[in-house]
Amino acid sequence: MFSRLRQFFGAAQPAPTAAIPAGERVYAVGDVHGCADLFAALIAGIDADDAARGPARTTVILLGDLIDRGPDSAGVLRLARDWQQRRRVRILMGNHEEMFLTALRKPSVMRRFLRFGGRETLLSYPIDPAEYTRAEIEEVMELAQAAIPQADLDFVASFEDQVTIGDYHFVHAGVRPGVALAAQKVGDLRWIREPFLDHADDFGAVVVHGHSITDKADFRSNRIGIDTGAYSSGRLTALGLEGTTRWLLTAEASDGAVRVRTED
Repeated sequence: MFSRLRQFFGAAQPAPTAAIPAGERVYAVGDVHGCADLFAALIAGIDADDAARGPARTTVILLGDLIDRGPDSAGVLRLARDWQQRRRVRILMGNHEEMFLTALRKPSVMRRFLRFGGRETLLSYPIDPAEYTRAEIEEVMELAQAAIPQADLDFVASFEDQVTIGDYHFVHAGVRPGVALAAQKVGDLRWIREPFLDHADDFGAVVVHGHSITDKADFRSNRIGIDTGAYSSGRLTALGLEGTTRWLLTAEASDGAVRVRTED
């Protein structure tokens, strides 16, 4: 699936002081957005990287927005569920998963969902594209309800809102400055951009997030953004953490192949 493993580094990092507890290792994966080929390659790359680094209590955290925009959201959910069955994988709910679940019940949300990549998600299930094109919004909802397995809906509904490990706090979008991490509102965790992105002061932990696209991983003193726009850039990024060490793994599509690049 990917032709080789080579070195890559996404952004200059300040010297980290935040740490993961001794004996633990964490991989955080940015927004997959329906790119099953990139995700499958990154899964294999993380598994290989983890094995090469030796024994640890390893946790993988998917930062949300597994679905929409890319061509195979159903395949991404299948890969994530399978991965979770064989290792410790925790999954956060992004704003796109929130829309996905609500769209099946509310026509107004379905209209918005379809404008923001939901069409691609629905058509990754066994829905006839011609029938979809002819359908009114209520009929689209019926097609979706018939095609999407309940197991997928239950799986998405099980996603978490936030995870803290050591000095790192993992969320989909960000946090509200001035609000304790334990008191954050779900809407901010899934949707916020400003004033989070420009906030320069301490949040109480280093916040690792996706949601806001940057060309390369965005390392700040108080946060790390790792949404590199997989569906548009062809790059899916993961952050590795152990002790005070940080590294990146990036699955990248190029010349018809997917390669995983990493640097310690």
